[in-house]
Amino acid sequence: MDIYTIIFLALAVFIFLRLRNVLGQRTGSERPPYDRAARDVLHGAQDNNSVVPMPGSVIDQAPAAPTPDVAPAADRWKNIAEPGTPLALGLDAVAAQDSSFDPKHFLSGARSAYEMIVLAFANGDRRALKDLLSSEVYESFDSAIKDREKQDQKTETRFVSIEKAELTGAEVRDRTVQLTVRFVSQMISVTRDKAGTIVDGNPDKISDITDVWTFARDVSSRDPNWKLVGTGSTN
Repeated sequence: MDIYTIIFLALAVFIFLRLRNVLGQRTGSERPPYDRAARDVLHGAQDNNSVVPMPGSVIDQAPAAPTPDVAPAADRWKNIAEPGTPLALGLDAVAAQDSSFDPKHFLSGARSAYEMIVLAFANGDRRALKDLLSSEVYESFDSAIKDREKQDQKTETRFVSIEKAELTGAEVRDRTVQLTVRFVSQMISVTRDKAGTIVDGNPDKISDITDVWTFARDVSSRDPNWKLVGTGSTN
């Protein structure tokens, strides 16, 4: 072999030995490669003191949440229903079906729904009514709106106040919860014909109105909304 071949062979051996020392040898017992992405998921960004849990792992392993204090039976429906009354027993049945039920929260929503429905009916707003009424009640309201339209009449209604909204009934039918509310309100309402002549009501008179409405919700459904399923009123 000539001198150049010997020099190249010597360099090759030298480079091989250096690489061997640097890279080492695989024996089959090495630790798996470092996975930065997996580290970040399991431990989070430690610099920010945050933890990114693996889906489900923390939930499954977390200790059970403490059971919330349950109010004594005598105080459970305080200011809503007297203990032992049919209303209180009905509310107990509702709570058994829906543990998150809060009568005060419900009444707050019912007041808003009451005002929305009354005004939507006066304005002939069928779209709004469809979202708030059961099909049977909607048909009744729609029929009254059609009668006004045939006679070219329009109703103007303005709330002065809602004096009271109180639960008067509660029951569970299968998985459907029904709650009845008595509304006491003051409003001004007048109906005019096509020429603007008043055919019903008085624009200068405040009327005291008492309505008894029943709302229902299927607790087995994902839809959290209540719908009006029954109406009654007295002047």
